Amino acid sequence: MDKEIVKAIDTVDLSKPVPVSEPDRQYYFLKKLKAFVKEKEEEYGRKLTFHVTTFGCQMNARDSEKLTGILEYAGYVSVEEENADFVIFNTCTVRDNANQKVYGRLGEIKGFKKKNPHMKLALCGCMMQEEGVILKLKESYPFVDLVFGTHNIFKFAELLVNSYEAKGMIVDIWKDTDQIVEDLPTERKYPFKSGINIMFGCNNFCSYCIVPYVRGRERSREPKDIIREIEGLVKDGVVEIMLLGQNVNSYGKNLENPMSFAQLLQEVEKIEGLERIRFMTSHPKDLSEELIQVMKHSKKICRHLHLPLQAGSDRILKAMNRVYSKEQYLALAKHIREEIPDIAITTDLIVGFPGETLEDVEETIEVVKEVQFDNAFTFIYSKRTGTPAAAMENQVPKEIVKEGFDKLLKVVQDTARERVKLYEGQVMEALVEEVNEQDDTLLTGRLSNNTIVHFPGERDLIGKIVKVKLNSCQGFYYMGEII
Repeated sequence: MDKEIVKAIDTVDLSKPVPVSEPDRQYYFLKKLKAFVKEKEEEYGRKLTFHVTTFGCQMNARDSEKLTGILEYAGYVSVEEENADFVIFNTCTVRDNANQKVYGRLGEIKGFKKKNPHMKLALCGCMMQEEGVILKLKESYPFVDLVFGTHNIFKFAELLVNSYEAKGMIVDIWKDTDQIVEDLPTERKYPFKSGINIMFGCNNFCSYCIVPYVRGRERSREPKDIIREIEGLVKDGVVEIMLLGQNVNSYGKNLENPMSFAQLLQEVEKIEGLERIRFMTSHPKDLSEELIQVMKHSKKICRHLHLPLQAGSDRILKAMNRVYSKEQYLALAKHIREEIPDIAITTDLIVGFPGETLEDVEETIEVVKEVQFDNAFTFIYSKRTGTPAAAMENQVPKEIVKEGFDKLLKVVQDTARERVKLYEGQVMEALVEEVNEQDDTLLTGRLSNNTIVHFPGERDLIGKIVKVKLNSCQGFYYMGEII
């Protein structure tokens, strides 16, 4: 947690009027929340506990670190169980099953709330911005105490104070905003690596995707604020950062003084003490030659590029509103591999988009074979109400979707195994991330190309970059030894 931010909050005078400007306003409510929690501790004769459950992407994970930081500053203690004094679900709505998981968990939480009258439950994230969700929560889950969305997550402390001071469900959802508020307490999952939000929202409106509707239009952070945040993290021991955005390639277009994503990367690379740079996610239509060249010559940018394809059929790509053709994608991937031969390219694939045939899936398989993806996240199309694709005719029967999905998945896995195996016998650098979950005599590290390797080692190596010999490929990961 940033010591300067904590110092700024601790010096707040609660006898003065509530500040109007941010983040000073939130510092006021953080101080007030801390005092409130202390009162409750004395009343209950124990510390207050909390639990955060995160659904979804890296941006949600980063948001959860902020929620955790705010709660820990206030005096709450994190626990693994969901029967805590305060439980928060940070939700995702990219696919319908993510929503159903949340509704399922709410049923379990209701039982906990009956046993603990002091318990509070909050819901936030993308699902809360979806049309119809708030009405369903009010009708079917009235025991939820606090609901807020993606645009106003920075108001968490203020909303939590309001929740403790009022009765009934508090709902604070903004349809859209151009406001960006950072500089709040954050508790990172890993002390040696961190995600950094460089932009929010999306302007692409792919026909199947609900993200632009729940995350809003693109808003880029000022480069000086990004650099300052990363410098602070590096001082705190971070050696690897991941720059986060729905489409990082369009970073900087809406700034008063526009800056390209490639230019931002060059500025980030200058930060002393920072050893690795990653980023997510790139849209093929915006990936520039400038970015390719910056990656090619960089000593810090990891040799991994996530470049979502989604489909290999031009007809389906057009219906998806992806704004590139199969040939354009293939040419881009070929050029990237020529310029950066050691790069790992991963992708996203959707099967079962409205109107897709098994012949269309075969075209996707052709692209997988030609590009030779190092890995791919393969999904079955999920109808999201409010998107153009949800209203399209020719929704694909489940049995056809399953046949195409199974066939594509096998090719993806076979191709990925062959790609990963290419490094066998080599010595490469790995960032040691944790003790292996299955065998505590092993450490788990991540290569620059995002491949996982397990090897014997001492716990004090966690957070350090070490040279590892990749002895044997085990499908999608390696067993190795420190050199």
